[in-house]
Amino acid sequence: MLHFLVWYITVSLLGLLTFPLVFRLFPALSDRGYSLSRALGLLLWGFIFWLLVSFGILRNEVGGLLFSLFLIIALSSRAIWAGEDERKLHGNLTGPYTPGDVAWGERWAEIPGWLKKNVRYILSIEVLFIIAFAAWAFVRANNPETTGTEKPMEIAFINAIIHSPTFPPHDPWLSGYAISYYYFGYVLAAMLAMFTSTNGGITFNLMLSLVFALSVIGSYGLLYNLLVSYWERKNKVGANISSMLGAFFAPLFLVLIGNAEGFLELLRAYGFGWSNSSANLWTWLNMKDLSEAPTVPYTWNPRFWFWWRASRVVHDYDLRGNFIEVIDEFPFFSYLLGDLHPHVLAMPFGLLALAIAFNLYLGGWQGVTEIFGLKIPVRKQGLALIAVVLGGLAFLNTWDFPVYLAVISGAFLLLLVRERGWGWYLAEELLKFSIPLAFASIALYLPFYFSFSSQAGGILPNIIFPTRGAYLWIMFAPLLVPQFLFIFIMPGKSKPNWKIASLLIAGLVLALWAVSTLLGLLIGQTEIGASFITSQGFSSVWDLLSAAAQRRMQYGAGLLTLVLLVGGALAYLFAPFDETETELKPQLSSRIFVLMLVVLGGLLVLAPEFVYLRDQFGSRMNTVFKFYYQAWLFWSLAASFGCVVCIRELRGLKLGLFLGLMTCVLFIGLTYPVLALPNKTDNFGFANPERRTLDGSGYLETYHRDDNLAIQWLSFAQPGVVAEAVGGSYSEFARVSTYSGQPSVLGWPGHESQWRGGAAEMGGRADELARLYTTPSWNQAKEILQNYNIRYVYIGSLERATYAVDERKFLANLTVAYKQGQVVIYENP
Repeated sequence: MLHFLVWYITVSLLGLLTFPLVFRLFPALSDRGYSLSRALGLLLWGFIFWLLVSFGILRNEVGGLLFSLFLIIALSSRAIWAGEDERKLHGNLTGPYTPGDVAWGERWAEIPGWLKKNVRYILSIEVLFIIAFAAWAFVRANNPETTGTEKPMEIAFINAIIHSPTFPPHDPWLSGYAISYYYFGYVLAAMLAMFTSTNGGITFNLMLSLVFALSVIGSYGLLYNLLVSYWERKNKVGANISSMLGAFFAPLFLVLIGNAEGFLELLRAYGFGWSNSSANLWTWLNMKDLSEAPTVPYTWNPRFWFWWRASRVVHDYDLRGNFIEVIDEFPFFSYLLGDLHPHVLAMPFGLLALAIAFNLYLGGWQGVTEIFGLKIPVRKQGLALIAVVLGGLAFLNTWDFPVYLAVISGAFLLLLVRERGWGWYLAEELLKFSIPLAFASIALYLPFYFSFSSQAGGILPNIIFPTRGAYLWIMFAPLLVPQFLFIFIMPGKSKPNWKIASLLIAGLVLALWAVSTLLGLLIGQTEIGASFITSQGFSSVWDLLSAAAQRRMQYGAGLLTLVLLVGGALAYLFAPFDETETELKPQLSSRIFVLMLVVLGGLLVLAPEFVYLRDQFGSRMNTVFKFYYQAWLFWSLAASFGCVVCIRELRGLKLGLFLGLMTCVLFIGLTYPVLALPNKTDNFGFANPERRTLDGSGYLETYHRDDNLAIQWLSFAQPGVVAEAVGGSYSEFARVSTYSGQPSVLGWPGHESQWRGGAAEMGGRADELARLYTTPSWNQAKEILQNYNIRYVYIGSLERATYAVDERKFLANLTVAYKQGQVVIYENP
């Protein structure tokens, strides 16, 4: 409880200190960025601290954190009395801005005036934040263990960063090397851990809860801004109150709703369709586990591990019928699982990037900045903020960088269109804006790229795995239904431009199909391609392509869904413009931005239908995972915006039908969290409340007490490389380096191979460690100790079970630094 309160106070004060800066940086947003101040404050604090430590100006310690925090305070103070001209804002205005002189006193008085006028909104943010933070901390306290899946890797990074005096931090599982991964999120977690004197196990669960809470208020604030802008431009009465109430839909759709798999689990557990003619439904679905007959007697309670299957909804089967696993996580599953992975850590900062895009779109940074001779119609402080956030997203989760660059570039394009209309000039202006911005975003975080290598190896074609419509709808139904209703039931006063939309979506699909086919033909001529063709039962690439085309037509419902959704959004996106009208209709401003999110989300889901990124998984699994996750974020905002607008503006029978349908959708979407939460947390631990803890490493005390005591000793010992047993990924191996923060010679080899795109750096370390433990020769052992600069040799129950340990050489030549129970640690002087 104490650690929770300290974190809450720390992050809240950080948001308060950052708000003056945020207030100035988001002039076009109705809430002036208040809901984003915590996220932006944490990002800026982390960026400044990481950069100064990376250049050796500061050390990775509390003193460096305090100095970096002082710089944040200085930036916020500068924002109050900055001499640059700007127009004083009165109330919640959201239109384009023209420069105007504001005296220092007026600028200083502006913030208290805004705060006083928006007390109810501020209270809603503060109450929502502490409720979300506390609620998820309670969930984690009932399921805190950092074991299984990727959790050991994530807490290993946090502990390694805490114990690294400089940056880049040492790799906890490959001594002598820096972390080769997008680790910025773990820097942020480690910063809060050091600043609040929190151990790594508690930090893990508090950071996950914090990210959840920041995502809740970030999505709430973003939807609030969208709604206020929409309704004020339509001169609606009570826009602020309606927007505050309606904004609750955003966190509901983003982080609380699940996909439809949970509802299917409920039907299956009750035996629906298994005792009558509709049993063919489950056979037709052909989904692993779900298509197996349920146990009798039937029950409303699905099996224990049912919640896991919701992240494996999309099923790929090759042309011989072999199953290929695909990952399709969504936010609630990620938080329930408890993986503090980069795609989760980046979520609140992705919302920050969307707010930046909306502020840009509304004209919040109108002005001219010259970069390398290029005149860009965006003020310099706006460009600087975009670069810091975009670069931070690349460092947090590299997959996000091109996605949010596209979002911000799309907002910039729509801004130009509103001012000057459509034309070929847009291509030039877009390149002048996007290319320097991309380079600047990377340049700000350049030290990260010096130690980063990737397993990515180019683009491969997806020839034989179209996503079935059934799987797509099970995955996204709670988001697809409100988006379709919003687009086609609430078209506004504009006439959709179906001609342009049809040409664009048809051209895009055909282009992707052509690229996929061409890549398939080229790869088919290689030895690997020929082997794949043979494995599918064909003798030529043309026969394979013909069979693949037939399958794509057979499973065309998924593609048709995406074509209709993206095509419909494009039709209304282009609706405000015709040959005589070049200015965007003001009342459609927010709606146009939301339609852009629909399109971008659709493109993210559409892309893996034809191409995917080559990696060590050898399938489109990871591409679907990353792209679908971002699509969920975009579509959740679009769905929530559409729901609120439809509820307020529809009348009569249309409103009744909409409410009835959405009630069904929400019931289906909320089935998963309602059933999964007690399932995963053992009914919230009410049977054993004394076992609740936020310490993710606490299980060591219960199940591995000797190891726990030894690891605690090692975490406070002098820095040094540790030798410990080596084993496979997702196992108990590498536990010493994971929880002590000291680097091991080798941890999980499979993960190291993924992070570095191969096993070259690992060399023969696994064999060398086996020889170190088993050889009776001190000379051989000494050579290994010297080669890897090993300071500590750890011998515990796992080492004894893995190797036939010959301990005599260590006893004769090394110092016993620690001994307790089954564990002994030898130190190499």
